Amino acid sequence: MPAVAATRRTHRTALPVIRASEARRLLLGAQGLLDDPRRKATAKGVLSLIERMGFVQVDSINVVERAHHLTLASRLDGYRPAFLAGLLEKDRSLFEHWTHDASAIPTAFFPHWRHRFDRFRARFHDNAWLRERLGPRYRKVMEDMLERVRRDGPVLSRDFDHDRKGEPGGWWGWKPQKAALEVLWRAGELAIARRDGFQKVYDLMERVFPEMHALPAPDPHEHTDWACRSALERLGIATPAEIAAFWRAIGLPAARKWCAEAVCLGEAVEVLVESVDGAPRRKAMAFADWRERLKQLPSPPDRARLLSPFDPILRDRKRALRLFGFDYRFEAFVPAPKRKHGYYVMPVLDGEELVARVEPKFRRDSGTLEVRGVWWERRPNRDARFREAVERLATLIGATSIDFLKIGR
Repeated sequence: MPAVAATRRTHRTALPVIRASEARRLLLGAQGLLDDPRRKATAKGVLSLIERMGFVQVDSINVVERAHHLTLASRLDGYRPAFLAGLLEKDRSLFEHWTHDASAIPTAFFPHWRHRFDRFRARFHDNAWLRERLGPRYRKVMEDMLERVRRDGPVLSRDFDHDRKGEPGGWWGWKPQKAALEVLWRAGELAIARRDGFQKVYDLMERVFPEMHALPAPDPHEHTDWACRSALERLGIATPAEIAAFWRAIGLPAARKWCAEAVCLGEAVEVLVESVDGAPRRKAMAFADWRERLKQLPSPPDRARLLSPFDPILRDRKRALRLFGFDYRFEAFVPAPKRKHGYYVMPVLDGEELVARVEPKFRRDSGTLEVRGVWWERRPNRDARFREAVERLATLIGATSIDFLKIGR
């Protein structure tokens, strides 16, 4: 998008009003939750889905199945974890790095991460807290680690012994070598070549992604246009702050400037978005053809689905409350006596509504998927659809039986 100076409005016109249900449909459509999940599952289809979503958050908690697999399986019945592993470790169509959190990201977007690598390096060298996590010999620790990987090949953090006697630990108590691996990964010197269990296996970025590593970073204007345009595509309706937060690739001032330029060019419009709870309308941005996009969306699948706690439609808790009327809190890190629901609670999407939340647990020793609690927001005879969703989860994780311990709440 060419740079355009934002001009003042010479007269006020009424902004279009978007109902909460319309904003909700645009978000669900952008995030792949209106498509038929019964379509054939292939590795190519999984990659296409992630490209459409932007990325999928990676998380280690494995009470039922890891969150990245749950996110993809909620959109594609035939999804299996081997699809994602192949895209990451064999095809190299995806790479692991940071958005708002650790994520699997299409490799096609890799050049834009060069800006992130540069920002992290600047932050590291200016940030005493980060250097302290590595100890007083942080430069040598990082140089030695990089040389070790260059000389000996891929390494795991557990390959190194802690040799700092009597000194405080590194990141969250990590040994300095493990912290060095993390810093070098964040800085783009190392890549995650594969996972061993869920342990990261690091190697040089140029060995893992030689073609992408050779590409230059986009110029700053092109990068900003990509970050804003692609974020709005994947959110449907968004404020400048939400656009900036999607990738966390740019700051709020850059997002505001892009929005103003997009309005001047006729590519985007300001809108007022209603909330399901009747709260005051919020000013946001939409593409100028948002009405046509809305008309082209399919009807939602006629079923219930269990969503990962880290599903993109739940990432922004305030947005979920405004658009779905669903007040969600992830309570895994809340002390048990203070939890309102449970340790690992999955929201239930039925059609276009979040209608319940469920606490599942997979007893791997017995092969039993336990449903430890269900909390309904509204319940117009949805039990059968809910049970079908639980059965699909059981198929994904390989459970041989289901125990509905507390389905009546």
